[in-house]
Amino acid sequence: MLSTLAAGALGLAAAPFLRSGWDRALGAVSENDPTGLTGLLPSTDGFRYFSVAGSVPRKTPADYRLELGGLVERPMTFTLDELRALPQTRVVGDVECTDGWRVPGTPFGGVSLAHLLDLAGVRPEGKAVRFTCFDGVYTESLTLDQARRSDVVVALDLQDKPLTHERGGPVRLYVAPMYFYKSAKWLSGISVTDQVVPGYWEEYGYDVDGWLDQAA
Repeated sequence: MLSTLAAGALGLAAAPFLRSGWDRALGAVSENDPTGLTGLLPSTDGFRYFSVAGSVPRKTPADYRLELGGLVERPMTFTLDELRALPQTRVVGDVECTDGWRVPGTPFGGVSLAHLLDLAGVRPEGKAVRFTCFDGVYTESLTLDQARRSDVVVALDLQDKPLTHERGGPVRLYVAPMYFYKSAKWLSGISVTDQVVPGYWEEYGYDVDGWLDQAA
């Protein structure tokens, strides 16, 4: 299977009209690949599909919700339309994975995480932010100072198009100055906490502060 997919990837450069079909096919195969090996193959935008869950439900604008709670004055719930109605920001940064692949100069658009935290009102004892995902498995965390950076966004768009399911949509986190494992996909919950709670990969030894070299 992988050899067939790899051959298809090589042919895409000579057949641009096939690219969207390749991305759909690769995404469908990746979602049902228990080995995770298809995550080694790039899509036409340079990204790989990878999930730590056996399967991930798809969310639509009708059923998507983002919960913001924890140590805040005003717990809030946002629909996708409500997130898009908030002031939007655009962050361009490099996407870099610890596996070695990289997509430079990538634009993400959405709502500043700092803006969402201000809307909810962080209580004085709040020191960190924890993120949960609707795959039911993945989690991540940032300190409050990290979460308030201008280059941290609750992303709704990737490369100026709505985030697809394969790229962690309809909503994901993008933390521009850190390795991509800090940018939680399929975002469903934001909770202010009194300390940093190690995320999924930190439990396996990854750095809690996953700075890229230039941001360290």
